[in-house]
Amino acid sequence: MKRICIKIGSNVLTKSTGQIDKQRIKNLVFQISELKKSGYQCILVSSGAVAVGRSKINLNQKTDTISARQVWSSVGQVELLNIYSKYLKEHKLQCAQVLVTKQDFRTREHYLNMKNCISSLLSNDILPVINENDAVSVTALMFTDNDELSGLIASMMDCKALYLLSNINGIYTGNPEDPNAKLLRTINGDINRLKQYITTKKSNFGRGGMLTKCSIAGRIAKSGIPVHIANGSRDNIVLDLIADHENVDHTEFIAYKKASTVKQWLAGSDGFEKAQVIINQGAEEALNSNNATSLLPIGVSDIKGSFEKGDIVKIMNDKGQVLGLGKTSYSKAKAELHMGKSGARPLVHYDYLFLY
Repeated sequence: MKRICIKIGSNVLTKSTGQIDKQRIKNLVFQISELKKSGYQCILVSSGAVAVGRSKINLNQKTDTISARQVWSSVGQVELLNIYSKYLKEHKLQCAQVLVTKQDFRTREHYLNMKNCISSLLSNDILPVINENDAVSVTALMFTDNDELSGLIASMMDCKALYLLSNINGIYTGNPEDPNAKLLRTINGDINRLKQYITTKKSNFGRGGMLTKCSIAGRIAKSGIPVHIANGSRDNIVLDLIADHENVDHTEFIAYKKASTVKQWLAGSDGFEKAQVIINQGAEEALNSNNATSLLPIGVSDIKGSFEKGDIVKIMNDKGQVLGLGKTSYSKAKAELHMGKSGARPLVHYDYLFLY
């Protein structure tokens, strides 16, 4: 089964007035119905609930920012799902709402439980419509935006591709409105060079921007899933991309070799680490070599924070640069006994190591 994940942003789903663009949703549903006829399983990560709620509810001035978002998302989610359901029924399709928080990705137990839910929906020919549960999410533990959520879902569900639908064609070498700016059609490898081109400006109705998209897309591509950033305001954009993506104006992040499911889980675990493990230059060079190399305690120069066996740690070099994430084979106490010494088993085995 060909399985894909489609993420559509608030700026695509809403008009400049803040009203929901029902024609845009109708066309997206049409595309999903056509894809299903061609043997695709679709997972939809949809923004827009807060924007819809804001257009429906006028709050009193005493309502604080967090409470306002909770109210708007709670009201807007109902309205948004009803619109999807209405158009899907025209194609004899069913949808289901899946609201998640970043906490759901913290442990393998929650992670696998969520994966089973989405798998069960797909096996019963039901479209999962996924969004962050803004009504209960704590600000400090919220997703950066739904780009991050869609990347985690695409990895978790082993999708063949992730489509991030924005209101521009992709990533440009400057302001997209500048006639001299060129569209970057393919990106293969290090994404740090892209930061010189990308504005940090957020969208009108969402939380994220193109910088977030690049960061997420680069990480997901490295885990083995190609990512396409395209203009969701264009009718049938996903159908066109699948039919002949090389002739559609957009940006593609070329996928690396497919990573294991554990490494895919680790790829989305940024923010869940219990500690930072600082490694020396020799260890860094060994990890970045073409060989499958585990992190040995002889290469560890410092540990900041505490961890137990099985916890996630962030791996950093002595310059403060983040190199990746790993799942520990034993506790900090044991790691400190062997730190800088040879002969000990890996602190992080290669199979439980994801490097950026």
